[in-house]
Amino acid sequence: MTQLLHIDASIQGEGSVSRRLTSRAADAWREAHPGGTVVYRDLGADPIPHLDSAGGLGRLVPPEQRSPAQQASWALTEELVGEIADSDAVLLGFPLYNYGAPSTVKAWVDHLHAPGLSFDPETGEGLLSGRDFVAVVSRGGGYSEGAPKQGWDHATAWLPHGLAQTGLVPRFVSVELTLAAVVPAMSDLVPMAQESRRRAEAACDAIWSPATALV
Repeated sequence: MTQLLHIDASIQGEGSVSRRLTSRAADAWREAHPGGTVVYRDLGADPIPHLDSAGGLGRLVPPEQRSPAQQASWALTEELVGEIADSDAVLLGFPLYNYGAPSTVKAWVDHLHAPGLSFDPETGEGLLSGRDFVAVVSRGGGYSEGAPKQGWDHATAWLPHGLAQTGLVPRFVSVELTLAAVVPAMSDLVPMAQESRRRAEAACDAIWSPATALV
């Protein structure tokens, strides 16, 4: 049976653009995979703990030497990697916060770096390759070519590198200028924001169709 792992990270709840888009993309996946299973994780409502000095080194310590905190941290890593290993596709949605990914997404990625689970420690081979990974990224401002903040979207640039060791390769759907409708100084950008939203919605609808068109 096919399985989709659907993850959201926005803290905006029902007001989140990235959540609306991933919901749309998940619906497209269900339509393309009748009878498939969707596993959902909400990093905004139920954040993953960051690696800390108490448990974070558990992945570098032999199992028999792990402290209780290290055992708990490793168990969570096993759970998170297992969700991906059991899935055929991963759908991750998040907004740009202060020009980067939410810290909860970084914590999730950090837990995925697990020798013997997500990569072979001897060869360095990623063990999670072969899965379709789609990242839906919402950005309040404009970061495309020619925009004043072109190049300030460090999340989209970072994610492929952050996941590289695992073998996961993300492809992106992006939407820009999501704040244009609520920030008076951006009111003249509303038409561009609406077009960006339209393109992102069309991309979400087409992700798992034979003729994929991502923005």
